[in-house]
Parts: sequence; C-alpha cells; structure tokens
Amino acid sequence: MRHRILGLVAASISATLLALSPTTTAGAQEARTSVTYADLVAMFGEKVGDRSTVETGLPSLNRAMADAGITTAYRQAAYLTTLANESSFHHDAKGRDKRKFTGRGYIQLTGEANYTDAGAYFDIDLRRRPELARSLDYSAPISRWYWTVARDINPLADALDMGGVNAAIGYPRNKEEDTERCRDFKAALKHLHGSVPKGIKCARPKAADDSVAKR
Repeated sequence: MRHRILGLVAASISATLLALSPTTTAGAQEARTSVTYADLVAMFGEKVGDRSTVETGLPSLNRAMADAGITTAYRQAAYLTTLANESSFHHDAKGRDKRKFTGRGYIQLTGEANYTDAGAYFDIDLRRRPELARSLDYSAPISRWYWTVARDINPLADALDMGGVNAAIGYPRNKEEDTERCRDFKAALKHLHGSVPKGIKCARPKAADDSVAKR
C-alpha cells in the first residue's frame, strides 16, 4: 500500500512539473533571455556589423525582444535573422537613398505612412524628425512596434514560416534574398534551438500582397 501511495505521489508531481514546463512544440520553449555579440556572430558571421556599435545597442535590443514576446527560439531566430539582413544590427543604420523617409534603424523603417504611424504610437513627430528612427532611444522600440503592432509576425515565426515573415516585413519580392534569409533563419535556429527543425517554409505565400509593404 505504501509503495502504491508513493507511486501516486510521484506521478502527481511528475504531471505537475510537466504542466508547468514550457512545451517544446512549435518553438515555444523559452530561449535565452538575451543575446550577445558572440551569439550574433555565431549565427550570422560577417553580416554582423561593427562590434562597438552592435554592443552599444544590444541592451535596448534585448529589452525590445522581451517586450515583444520574442522569447522563444523560433521567434528570436526569425527576428534576429531579419535584423541581420536589414541593418547588420546597427541601430543607426540608414538606407542608401536620399528620400526623407528612407529606411532607418534596426528594421529599416521606410515610407511616410510607417513614419507617421510609428510616431503616433510613440508620441513623437517622426515626420518632422525622421532621424529619430535611427537613434538609440527609438531604433529598437520601433523594431518591436513594427514586429507586433504594424504587423503580427510572432505567429509566423511560431509556424516556422520564414517566407511569411519576409512578406510581412515587406521588402520587394526577391527570390535570392528570400532564400538567403531562410538560410540565415536555419543557422539561427541551429544556434538557439540546438537543431534545425522540420517544416520550415521558405517561400512567400502566393497571395502575399506587396502593396502593404513598407518599401
């Protein structure tokens, strides 16, 4: 009888621990709470920019990930892959063209509508002061806003749908760039998740409408 009771207690404890533990499906396991410069280089190699600039921005970037719920390996891999290709993790990155609302910051915010909407969200006038989008104060928060408010990208990352992530980010259709970002996504997953899971989608959805793109 005593052994039976102990067995029931052990089973109950095991079930409780299982219920409290984060699931390992769909990349929902909690990932590292912050990433370092060394992590970024391990994932993306030479795409990572100047160490001093990158490390200066990492505290705000890690805080933005936490605030955006980018706290699983799948979500972090998709987000960091995007920033590696958009800005090389330079908060002060600026696009090459001379337009007033050119791409700026970690996620290369582009277009007057996006500057207007982001400015309204943060209660700053980005239309009059677009350079703020590449400041250390706003670059990471704007990337968080774009990822979760302007677009709802976390569910796409949960589904390993990097093609969908690329479409949501909004750069013009480019099969070569889409392929490169998907390759980087797999490298990031291997580093953060420990392996490259099955079911990764690299192709953009056929119905993806680039008219909502940020560029």
